[in-house]
Amino acid sequence: MITPLLTSRTGEPASVRLAGLAEQGASGALSTESGIFYLADGHVVHVESAVTPDLGDLLTHSGALDADGWWEAIDRAGRGCRVGRQLVDSGRLAAGALELCHLGALFDAAYFVLTHDGPALRFRPGVAHWLGSVRPVPVDTVLRESARRRELLQRIWPEPAIDRDPLVRVPGHAADLPARRGRILAQVDGVRTAAQIATALACRTFHTLVELRRLAAAGLVVPAAAAPVPAPPAAPPVPAGPVPLVPPSTTPTPAPAPASAAPGSAPLTVVPDEPDTALLRRLLHALEAL
Repeated sequence: MITPLLTSRTGEPASVRLAGLAEQGASGALSTESGIFYLADGHVVHVESAVTPDLGDLLTHSGALDADGWWEAIDRAGRGCRVGRQLVDSGRLAAGALELCHLGALFDAAYFVLTHDGPALRFRPGVAHWLGSVRPVPVDTVLRESARRRELLQRIWPEPAIDRDPLVRVPGHAADLPARRGRILAQVDGVRTAAQIATALACRTFHTLVELRRLAAAGLVVPAAAAPVPAPPAAPPVPAGPVPLVPPSTTPTPAPAPASAAPGSAPLTVVPDEPDTALLRRLLHALEAL
């Protein structure tokens, strides 16, 4: 017989509920409209968000880990919630590399979940994430880092739709952009969102948001919903007098030139983004000092 999972429903803002769970030293999963926080002994061990690349995408798209190694770890250790430990013990990934990448994914997802700080929907005690505990982070550290990121992005460009909506390029002078910003601009196609661009380039989402807001501030990128609609082409003028009849030409029509098999520019080479290791190492040192 399976015992039903008890849940605690709440209407408090997610940040308030997280702080309360931290004081209680609780373990479980706190669900919101934007994602899920996983806690162990009052610390955040993982955050899921539908609009950020997950840890597996970051590791495999960046080349740090092959896809077979990722799925093998899930198959072997997913049921026991020890996937992170399996990656390290198998020698596929160094512990430090896993911690840095996991912290980046955790803070990225937490930013999106806490951006609007909507109501916490429910808390499920005892629920653990299949990744396991890699580097537990105090709740107040997560809240403080999310607020810092929100304020930084607001200073760069105060339009939050850039973070979530499909984006469109605006014709303009885009020369002499930094390499990372230029790669990100090249991925703006009217369909992709910031998270999809981050996944395509194996970047962390926050780095991508910073560059996209800088592009928006420069007038080079707008949300698709705000893109200007091009005016229809003007109709050709109608001649005032009668149109003279022109006899058909006897000159043979030249054959059309063969179309190029690959029009446009060459395929984009995906260059993995350099991680902001300085910031994450400072966070690691601060956590170790607690």
